[in-house]
Amino acid sequence: MRYLITSALPYANGPKHIGHLAGAYLPADIFTRYVKAQGHDVAFVCGSDEHGAAITIQALKEKTTPKEIVDKYHELLKTCFDKFNIDFDIYHRTSDPLHHATAQDFFTNLNEKGVFQIDESEQYYDAEAKLFLADRYIQGTCPNCSYEGAYGDQCEHCGKSLSPKDLINPVSTLSGNKPTLKATKHWSLPLNQYEAFLQEWIIKDKKDKWRNTVYGQCKSWIDGGLQPRAVTRDLNWGVKVPLKEAEGKVLYVWFDAPIGYISATKAWAEKNNKNWKDYWCHSETKLVHFIGKDNIVFHCIIFPVMLHAHGEFILPDQVPANEFLNLEGDKMSTSRGWSIEMHEFLEAFPDKTDELRYYLTAIAPETKDADFTWKGFQTANKSELVDILGNYINRIVMLTHKFYGGVVPLPGEAGEAEKNILFDINAQTKKVHSLIEQYKFREAQFELMNLARAGNKYLADAEPWKLIKTDEIHTKTVMYTGLQVAEQLAQLMRYFMPLKAEMLAGMLNLNRHLNLTPGHQINDAQYLFKPIEDELIEAQIQKLKQRVEAKNETITPVHKPLKPEITIDEFNKIDLRAGTIIEAKKVEKADKLLQLTIDLGFEIRTVLSGIALHYKPEDIIGLQVTVVANLAPRKMRGIDSYGMILMAEDENGKLVFVNPKEAIGNGSNIK
Repeated sequence: MRYLITSALPYANGPKHIGHLAGAYLPADIFTRYVKAQGHDVAFVCGSDEHGAAITIQALKEKTTPKEIVDKYHELLKTCFDKFNIDFDIYHRTSDPLHHATAQDFFTNLNEKGVFQIDESEQYYDAEAKLFLADRYIQGTCPNCSYEGAYGDQCEHCGKSLSPKDLINPVSTLSGNKPTLKATKHWSLPLNQYEAFLQEWIIKDKKDKWRNTVYGQCKSWIDGGLQPRAVTRDLNWGVKVPLKEAEGKVLYVWFDAPIGYISATKAWAEKNNKNWKDYWCHSETKLVHFIGKDNIVFHCIIFPVMLHAHGEFILPDQVPANEFLNLEGDKMSTSRGWSIEMHEFLEAFPDKTDELRYYLTAIAPETKDADFTWKGFQTANKSELVDILGNYINRIVMLTHKFYGGVVPLPGEAGEAEKNILFDINAQTKKVHSLIEQYKFREAQFELMNLARAGNKYLADAEPWKLIKTDEIHTKTVMYTGLQVAEQLAQLMRYFMPLKAEMLAGMLNLNRHLNLTPGHQINDAQYLFKPIEDELIEAQIQKLKQRVEAKNETITPVHKPLKPEITIDEFNKIDLRAGTIIEAKKVEKADKLLQLTIDLGFEIRTVLSGIALHYKPEDIIGLQVTVVANLAPRKMRGIDSYGMILMAEDENGKLVFVNPKEAIGNGSNIK
């Protein structure tokens, strides 16, 4: 199989925060590492997006030239990606002459086919700055929620997509003046003429293949009717439109940026003696775009229309777009100071890149927005990486040195426990691989940790430190088996935490051609992970607060949008009953699940609830709760759950029981 994997080109007008890392770069790196390990032919391409009005405006702010801006931030971005071990095959840039030529050729191909239409329109113009204004540099009052700081493309308060003419009382962010509308002529891509193609390609074919968010957003755009979109703009920085009659115009950045994937592939292929067309024009190649949800329309509708209109290119096979990563309960925003920039994290925690990779994957916003908290990062590092994964590796390596001088022992006959753990190695590996192939990286990493949990339980049950006094042969079997778990952990960690995987491979003295066979010498134990001190975390929290205060900003908690409207008849189908928790216990190998036994008055029910991180089992016995009693049974972790507990979730992810204020008979209807 051949793969062409892309990550969204980051805009080179400033640093990027860890939300970007979680959205488009880390998942792409995990997937790339996996498919390469399976022996597939892979090109993983990315690069800096270096054109557009935002670059020229940043240059004005910093009193320099656009080229100096992109040179500065291209190097910063590349360095950050390198240090986070995002292993691009090439990190290119759209200011490269090869890209300019590629983008101009693409435009010419479409233009000669008569694809474009020429439109005259009015756009906002700042007379003082002598610039047509990009959408992002127009602010005004949102017509949807009345927020006064909405941008010309989107309101960050309510999330509604806008156009500059939608804004009430628009002003230029450059001069503070009210912009004027000025006529200009542009070449446009008539997206409306490709609705039939999109209906066939997306609506009929992708519903059960793409993430619900991706498919839903595409369907909404298509159902709403597509409009022509200008591919040129009036600007002096960018890819010049290759037409005499288009003097002073460049290709709109949204048009030239995705072509950057093609030019990056060309540059990589030239260096590596490859044929770039194998990756872009061959039907057996799978094209996978990793992006954030704000880029769905560009990668699933607009760019595919461009590729289809051109006629020589394959279309995306998958676009596993992520939702947004919030920060301490509020939307991450560099402009407001409420963010953790990649380079700032590297300065504060230079030796914790894999720990961040782990936490960002553990909370990955794959199906809904997620929330990064500094305390959560610290807790995940201690309770999972240090106490589970690191603890297991430390114990098995130290005991091997203590008992056998670091030499892998010759095992005796495997007992039932050994057969079970060897089965777990195989089963968990298959689960991890299958989940990665489904683009479920959060779950895949969880299954990796489950293997570490199984290893810890196996050692705790076998107690080799006691067993060696009475049964030396079986002790060797236990230690040999435990080392097989460690070896497989090292293999699986390569996808998620490559530096720690390399460190573990060094401890185990592994290389690609050597396994932990009897007689193999391993190296001394080292701590894979170490706790993060409270002072370091508190310093980061205070830094956030100080930056916001300096900008006179306030933090508004993010509230989830309302779900689709339902009728009273639909609501009446839900049977809510009062019940009392009479037993509670943790579900094995599931950090978040509690198994509850609930007295509903007319019967006793087993209900699984994802509240284990918020409540201890012993603290909730006797509590009266609200149960969705007519929910279809669902099997989780091999246990049938008959209902659901109602919980309220605040902006920080805290869960609180929704229960009757006064005691009421179990089984009572709640209306």
